[in-house]
Amino acid sequence: MYKQFELTFHTETDGVLLREALLGQFGISKRALTAIKYDGGQLLVNGTEQTVRYKLAKGDVVTVMFPIEQPSEGLLAEAGALDVVYEDDSILLLNKPPYQSTIPSREHPTGSVANVLMHYFEQIGLQSTAHIVTRLDRDTSGLMCIAKHRHIHHLMGLAQKTHDVDRTYEAIVHGHVADDFIEIKAPIGRSDTSIIERVVRDDGQHAHTDVTVLKRFTYDGEPLTHVRLKLYTGRTHQIRVHLSHLGYPIIGDGLYGGSKALIDRHALHCVKIEFTHPLTNEHHVHEIPLAADLQRFL
Repeated sequence: MYKQFELTFHTETDGVLLREALLGQFGISKRALTAIKYDGGQLLVNGTEQTVRYKLAKGDVVTVMFPIEQPSEGLLAEAGALDVVYEDDSILLLNKPPYQSTIPSREHPTGSVANVLMHYFEQIGLQSTAHIVTRLDRDTSGLMCIAKHRHIHHLMGLAQKTHDVDRTYEAIVHGHVADDFIEIKAPIGRSDTSIIERVVRDDGQHAHTDVTVLKRFTYDGEPLTHVRLKLYTGRTHQIRVHLSHLGYPIIGDGLYGGSKALIDRHALHCVKIEFTHPLTNEHHVHEIPLAADLQRFL
């Protein structure tokens, strides 16, 4: 029997309807409230089940019992390794290796992080689905954030919109980057000639990346630069597009002008994630070193 995910809140004012408190003060989404009503959840006030029209009094204890989640249809559980960097009852941070997709695709229908997560959740007795907060491309390695419950995913999504989830990447690019620091504000949109490729274009979505040079060096006669990158927006392929636009494509990134002569995947790694925990309000900073196949260049 799976245990329901529940949260407890303390009412701070008199006369507020339970619905208003849930949607406002307690941060429950309308979608979650509908699921609680129709899919087996419960709303308790001081241990007694109530409807959303119940009028709260100061000091009331509200318990929200979320319905047990159904795994995504067609997402199969597969045994596999997970490099867990941090875990609690609501958040999971992983160090994803290169050559592993975040979710299944037509080209790579099995072996994704999501598939392995489903098996892991089964092992720990959690019925949920793969709530990916920060997705990585198949070739990109490094830190990924997973929410264990739909409501936590909702809260982390809100935090991303207000830039309260910060990700820092490192990459190795072609050429010696001229300036020690570059702020890139260049809109990104779909290419007119490809459904996969993105380009910098005037009618694209706002995109902002900061580039800091860590080291300029030469490897096998080729000038390269090790850079640190901070994202302020999360457009598809944003870092890859922006670096290519500057004239310094990531090595191994054939889609955006990089050569695969030195490495057969794009040399990009998420080294750091920083966020405020959605339940405890604690400030979290998690940092990992570069993947081994990138460290060999330095």
